[in-house]
Amino acid sequence: MRHALPLALAALLLGGCASHKPEDFNGTWINQEAIDAAAKGTSLRQALADHGPVFEWKVDVKNQQASFSNGFEAADGRLSANQNNWQVDFEGGQSEQLTLDGDELQASDPSGHQQTFARAKAAGAAPLGSSFEKALYQAYLGGDWKIAEGQGKGATVHFSDTGSVTGLPGPDRFALCLAGDCASMGGGNDSLWLERDQRGAPFIFKRDGDKLTIFKAVNTAQPDEIPQLAAGAQQWVLEKD
Repeated sequence: MRHALPLALAALLLGGCASHKPEDFNGTWINQEAIDAAAKGTSLRQALADHGPVFEWKVDVKNQQASFSNGFEAADGRLSANQNNWQVDFEGGQSEQLTLDGDELQASDPSGHQQTFARAKAAGAAPLGSSFEKALYQAYLGGDWKIAEGQGKGATVHFSDTGSVTGLPGPDRFALCLAGDCASMGGGNDSLWLERDQRGAPFIFKRDGDKLTIFKAVNTAQPDEIPQLAAGAQQWVLEKD
């Protein structure tokens, strides 16, 4: 089909299978299941692996566009309607089917793998992937932490949902590793980036409920190999206030 179906016809097609209007699909949708799993306070890597690989969708029915982010890469696709739902076609032949189940967006690929997404709150024109990241930061690291061990012991540490951190001696910005090169280099470990004035380094961390232990990252690979990061000396132990 050379052109996407007009919106009026798309509405008729969808009307036979659901009570949703085409514009109900519009907006930003985040992988709330992954966020909820991470918020239990254990391994971030495991939570994301169990509920991935896609963490956010943006759907624009009027412009026949849909995009997704996996925390490392983004893909833009062309949106069209078929008999039962919306289809998103990407370069290379990849496709996804989008449907609404109540207030949730369901995305499924040809293999049958399905993921569920919740509408992001006040996403507006936020860049693709940032709404999921913001919600994850708030759920996983939100609140106040006390430095129980390490430099600055006794200080209160606060991780914001925009990537700033206060209370740690030195760094004032952080980023959790969600996917991509940082994940592969860290193996099965959780890692984060800490920096100040655009200069920083990766760290390995372990979350166990209200306890967050941060280690220096040590590269165990040979000089001619891809870096492989492991936990080195303990840097801080943070405890939730």
